[in-house]
Amino acid sequence: MFEGLTDTFEGIFGRLSKKGRLTEADVDEALREIRLALLEADVNVRVVKALRNRIKQRAVGEEVHKALNPAQQVVKIVNEELTRSLGGETFVLTYNPKPPTVVMMAGLQGSGKTTTAGKLAKWFKTQGRNPLLVGADLQRPAAVEQLRTLGGQVGVPVYSQPLGPVQVAKASIEEATATGRDVVIIDTAGRLAIDEALMEEVRQIGQATVPDYIFLVVDAMTGNDAVTVAEAFNDKLELDGVILTKLDGDARGGAALSVKEVVGKPIAFAATGEKLDALEVFHPDRMASRILGMGDIMSLIEKAEQAFEKDEAEAAAQAMMEGRFTFDDFLDQMQQLKKMGSLSGLIGMLPGIPKEVRDMEIDDREIGRVEAMIRSMTPGERIDPKLIDSSRKKRIAKGSGTEPQQVDTLVKQFDEMQKMMKKLGGLGTKKPRGKGRKNKGRSGSKGGGRVTPKGGPPARVSGRVTPKGTKTKKSPLMLPGLDRVADSLDE
Repeated sequence: MFEGLTDTFEGIFGRLSKKGRLTEADVDEALREIRLALLEADVNVRVVKALRNRIKQRAVGEEVHKALNPAQQVVKIVNEELTRSLGGETFVLTYNPKPPTVVMMAGLQGSGKTTTAGKLAKWFKTQGRNPLLVGADLQRPAAVEQLRTLGGQVGVPVYSQPLGPVQVAKASIEEATATGRDVVIIDTAGRLAIDEALMEEVRQIGQATVPDYIFLVVDAMTGNDAVTVAEAFNDKLELDGVILTKLDGDARGGAALSVKEVVGKPIAFAATGEKLDALEVFHPDRMASRILGMGDIMSLIEKAEQAFEKDEAEAAAQAMMEGRFTFDDFLDQMQQLKKMGSLSGLIGMLPGIPKEVRDMEIDDREIGRVEAMIRSMTPGERIDPKLIDSSRKKRIAKGSGTEPQQVDTLVKQFDEMQKMMKKLGGLGTKKPRGKGRKNKGRSGSKGGGRVTPKGGPPARVSGRVTPKGTKTKKSPLMLPGLDRVADSLDE
């Protein structure tokens, strides 16, 4: 969504990093480009002005002039102010000590409200909750049936009756209490545009159910219009937060950067795809980092931890390092990777990725083609790819709907990967030459022990040897610091 902004910011910071010191004219020129980029991204004019003024006030002050690396300091300031515009702190949802916790969904028709209700129900289930979906949208044809379909897909019951919307919503609280459901998600009706009838209906539902949270579902593709809708709903309902849908689309991002500062309500969740698990808690600091081209390692780690079983991942890593990694193992890894989302989305979370790679259109169907080729191999061929001669390549290609050249490329790439992994695995188990040879200057050990780094014996993590002092936490990667960003810009 923010490709245009990211490219602009990277260009600005790249030019600033080449200057030994920054003048006020340099800062003004950079701010002018930032202002134009924000306006082109459909960010609200008031937000653009406020953001620019805050950056300018800090960037031309002592904070930058006393810095050892002024360009790096400007990056830090822009990052912090973008985070502030996006909401500052991550939204934290708490539960009613006397269940159920009631969540009411509001929004215009077509914003993705009903689908988001289903996604939110799935999210609550991942948090160990027992949600109940409530079909109070009795205006749109088949809205309740759509909700029932979504509820069936996520394993959450749906409550609705042929009564009025207010009566259905009120009765759902009693239903949840009777059936032991601790979260109630009420899907209300929408309209194509804001009108008094819509506002009055959602207001009455709010009075009858006293929701703990009222979330406004907003289509990010509508840009600055989303802010106008949020203001109108907030005047009537006292919103608790906003859920942005279609954040993975090609919209320019103005809604995300405007809604908090204009409406005063945080973005609680963001929908990043069509699948029912494509709903994430919105982290302003991580989004700012992505906009500036600094990646989002923490979100990538969280996705990996959800998709990969720890024991299976460690076993696969050990097999790779020992050269026992087969096409079957590779197939399992691809299945896990697909659970993490689109490849382009994952690449966007990596720091330091060149613009050419980040902006490249990656067809996720390529994974399907690779899977088809592997599944067309015999068990023996998957274990030992050297068995795959030209005739077998033709058979595999025919069975997978690909070309023999594609099969040949896959086999060669897999062979190269195996060789590389064997070399990496051998680094931690290399033995010194000669019997009884001393290994002075390393660990101080004698004889045929492993070569160890200076300063002490190796630490073992998941069967692999790592130098002493290496971080060995479950998630060793951290968000890329601004010093690393500045270094990459200098390069």
